[in-house]
Amino acid sequence: MGQRTPLFDLHLALGAKLVDFGGWDMPLHYGSQVEEHHQVRRDCGVFDVSHMRVIDVMGSQAKAWLRYLLANDVDRLKNVGRALYSAMLDFSGGIIDDMIVYLTHAGYRLVVNAATGAKDLAWMQSRLAGFDVQLVPRDEMAMLAIQGPQARNKIAELVSSSRAELIRQLKPFEGHDDGEWFIARTGYTGEDGLEIMLPADQAPSFFNDLVGAGISPIGLGARDTLRLEAGMNLYGQDIDESVSPLVSNIAWSVAWEPVERDFIGRAALQSERDQGVASKLVGLVLEERGVLRARQVVRIAEIGEGEITSGSFSPTLSKSIALARVPMATADRAEVEIRGKWYPVRVVQPAFVRHGKVLI
Repeated sequence: MGQRTPLFDLHLALGAKLVDFGGWDMPLHYGSQVEEHHQVRRDCGVFDVSHMRVIDVMGSQAKAWLRYLLANDVDRLKNVGRALYSAMLDFSGGIIDDMIVYLTHAGYRLVVNAATGAKDLAWMQSRLAGFDVQLVPRDEMAMLAIQGPQARNKIAELVSSSRAELIRQLKPFEGHDDGEWFIARTGYTGEDGLEIMLPADQAPSFFNDLVGAGISPIGLGARDTLRLEAGMNLYGQDIDESVSPLVSNIAWSVAWEPVERDFIGRAALQSERDQGVASKLVGLVLEERGVLRARQVVRIAEIGEGEITSGSFSPTLSKSIALARVPMATADRAEVEIRGKWYPVRVVQPAFVRHGKVLI
């Protein structure tokens, strides 16, 4: 038996198929993964993401410490409520985790991945020496993600007037408190939507309100196909400590300026860049029948080989798609080995669908 979120009993009552995810018993789907995927793309749905770890960073040197800890620069957050995406690196430039960081009135709020939460916290604590910084894990909070083009409109009709007004005013990648709730306009699906952190004891009744209002519960299966279509990395598959941001399609999140900011992993990334980045993360589209899966070999004529990191059938495109790490010289065609046979694939930018629009 794994760890359980405050919504575990509700998942059972709704007929969810439960699976282990990073040590947590989580809903894979509530009947049809494909229907749940389409529901989010076309309307909206609610995910239980209470397994993710929320950590508040406080103290007089919180900003200085995060500028040392993270590859992106929190000095870019000029106004309370603004957020940014960043990787947290080890000294060799490997990705310990990726996360969202919010600037709050009290300091900063980090939202890190479920399976890496304990590892992340241990690494952060090991790097505190010499800084006036306090880390406050917010394990008493639950987290719901309501995603889809109608998400904000529908949620605004179900919450208090102050929260409804906040939802209407939120800009993308922004989050603010309203009482005990923290409401952010972020997500992991490539659609507009909200991520709401709230006291765990309030989560079941709010989740019930959402489902009662016709907002479908969505499982981790659709969450994975949605994020894959959006070209978003999954920690443990597309990124981990063996790779750097420079080969993971998130080089944009490394803040090289100002040059005097010596963040953890900077020297290793600089060396990698100076030597010439050897590989990149691309998108693949299989034009024939078949399914692309992680660990399948990718072959690029006269250049070399790579490997699929994530792959699945895309409900939006009705084709099999993947993310793959391939040699830097790879152009627009390649082949993938599926059950001993080679199939041609198209190489594209690693974002297939965003905001309901097909990009390839």
